[in-house]
Amino acid sequence: MTLSARPTLSQVADLAGVSVASVSRVLNGLPASPEMTTRVRAAVDSLGYTPDARARSLKVGRTEQLVLVVPDVGNPVYTGLMRAVAAVVKDAGYRLLLSTGNSEVAEEIAILDGLSSGYADGVIISPLRMTEPILDALQRLRHPAVVIGTPPAAVPVDAVQADSAAGVELAMQHLVDTGRHRIAFVNGPVDTVPGVARQRGFDRADTRLLAGAGQRHAAAAFTVDAGREIAGRVLDDRPDAVLCANDLLAFGVMRVAHSRGIRVPDDLAVVGIDDTDLAAVVSPGLTSVNLGSGERGAAAARLLLARIADPERPAERVVVDPWLTVRESSTPAPQEGVR
Repeated sequence: MTLSARPTLSQVADLAGVSVASVSRVLNGLPASPEMTTRVRAAVDSLGYTPDARARSLKVGRTEQLVLVVPDVGNPVYTGLMRAVAAVVKDAGYRLLLSTGNSEVAEEIAILDGLSSGYADGVIISPLRMTEPILDALQRLRHPAVVIGTPPAAVPVDAVQADSAAGVELAMQHLVDTGRHRIAFVNGPVDTVPGVARQRGFDRADTRLLAGAGQRHAAAAFTVDAGREIAGRVLDDRPDAVLCANDLLAFGVMRVAHSRGIRVPDDLAVVGIDDTDLAAVVSPGLTSVNLGSGERGAAAARLLLARIADPERPAERVVVDPWLTVRESSTPAPQEGVR
């Protein structure tokens, strides 16, 4: 079997009865007569011609591709972020490539260093750990970059961050307002960007609302399995509420509570963070802090496009405020003696 050759620009020009330069004008969206445009488009459709993106990128110095790097594509919080980034960059004429560092610093650095091969025009990265090697890789990067996270103020890079600490305080105030005072906090790894910020928020709220009586636990990861693994130890202390550092941890805790006959929310209130789509469909619905993943994604995409358009502009930092979505998992505690 013989494979047919890829249609060329010259073949399109011949079929349309115009010059190659005229075909290029139409395909690049430059001014052209309606008649010429119609003829070129008809020839393109007839031949099944598609532009050679690689050749075009070499000619114009752009790939029209951007990269989004997230720690874990299995975590639903990144779905909303990815959709928002994709929508903004698509409107600007870019394709979005999704990559994952699998929560490993070495893999994230390899992705950043790989941009030197010129396969993309810029990158948005959400590193789980803000380490010196990550910062060094960002500073030697020759391509525009935006960080979703909290790089040090001294690092001149555009960044978008959620106020996670304020979000934790919102959740703590809600739990106290609903009558809970034996509150356990289940964090993820405390050497991560979210782990540090959420621990800071809990410590502040614990001091202000509970006089330091809150219980602290750190799970091995921000996953359902990690939540299940630590839940037994958490529930043995008989808290009346558990605040988890993300929704996945909360789902794990809720499952173990159910297996022990602990009723949510009657015996135990549970609150998560991230307000993923799953929080609204589990039973009972999970109260969760929304950290604006969509808002952060859109803001990061706009910052990256602005950096591509003007590489010399000052670095900008955007902070997205959190809000609390209250569902059935944290309705007010029953009054004493009343069930």
